[in-house]
Amino acid sequence: MFVHTVFFWLKHPEKQADRDALRAGIETLRDIEHMDAAYIGVPADTRRPVIDHSYDFSITFVFADQHAHDAYQEHPMHLKFVENCAHLWERVRVYDAVGH
Repeated sequence: MFVHTVFFWLKHPEKQADRDALRAGIETLRDIEHMDAAYIGVPADTRRPVIDHSYDFSITFVFADQHAHDAYQEHPMHLKFVENCAHLWERVRVYDAVGH
């Protein structure tokens, strides 16, 4: 199993149009066939010192293996998402993990 988690910080989080545009872009990624599961979210209303809730959106995509993940990275829909939405975010952080 290969788990790909990405956090997005918008340049203008106060602009609802930017929030809507990024959410719509992220939603297009669900249609990429290489994923076994796709989770899209926003920060939960939990407040403890260890929780970072500064991001605007997160995705967690689960793949069978790294090969499937790598195919996703090169998929035309993923490349189009980056092309169409990169101007919306100020920062992106990616955390990849493998299961045993």
